[in-house]
Amino acid sequence: MGRSYFHLHLVSDSTGETLIAVARAAAAQYEGVSAIEHVYPLVRSVRQLDRVLSEIEAAPGLVLYTLVERDLAGKLEERCRELSCPNLSVLAPVHALLEAYLGAASTAKPGAQHVLNAEYFKRIDAMNFTLLHDDGQVPDDLDEADVVLVGVSRTSKTPTSIYLANRGLKTANIPLVPGRPLPDQLDRLKRALVVGLVASPERIVQIRQNRLLSLKASENTSYVDKDSVAEEIALSRRLCARHNWPMIDVTRRSIEETAAAIIDLYRDHAMRFIAV
Repeated sequence: MGRSYFHLHLVSDSTGETLIAVARAAAAQYEGVSAIEHVYPLVRSVRQLDRVLSEIEAAPGLVLYTLVERDLAGKLEERCRELSCPNLSVLAPVHALLEAYLGAASTAKPGAQHVLNAEYFKRIDAMNFTLLHDDGQVPDDLDEADVVLVGVSRTSKTPTSIYLANRGLKTANIPLVPGRPLPDQLDRLKRALVVGLVASPERIVQIRQNRLLSLKASENTSYVDKDSVAEEIALSRRLCARHNWPMIDVTRRSIEETAAAIIDLYRDHAMRFIAV
């Protein structure tokens, strides 16, 4: 049975991130079906909406939207009915629940979650720190990190670090390379949470082979030798056990799942640090 496709129109008066996340999370539950996404961010005028409606008319499908301006939302809904395109305001049920609970109406402000507040600048600061401390760079101020990730090559340290930085956590990552000593600062950390990332040797070998293939490099190296990789993983496990660092097996985890587990560990770590 072949894969089927449908058009999915995502209309937002902001960046569209909320819609994309919700749509993909829902669509992932349906096997054999893929959405052809049409994303329309920053739709805040009738003229912009008219262009969107032309696109929907040219490729009818499901329409999800986050438009807080009622006139724009009404026009979108009316045209969708005329085109027989099912449509849903993704945030409407949440707003209704909040209004009922809080006894107050929403402000109908597009992009209200994207404000330049302290939390925003904290994320920017975390991202700058994380990029500066990628792959073992600038180890002198490691204890300024919230999280330090250690692991052998191809355990997703960098993408996980960037994801955590986007959540406001200053994250450094240290590669575990055979024959290369770890930075002395790692043994003197007091504030930062150190987490070891591990994976199965088979998974690491597969990723490394793909990496070498993309670089058109020779595969005749211990870098992709299964026994050598297994020894690397064993050494990393022993290192984490010796220092009592928590370990996360990323073999079957997405970056988001790995980051969620680290954030959970960090909350507990931060509470203990504050208590001390």
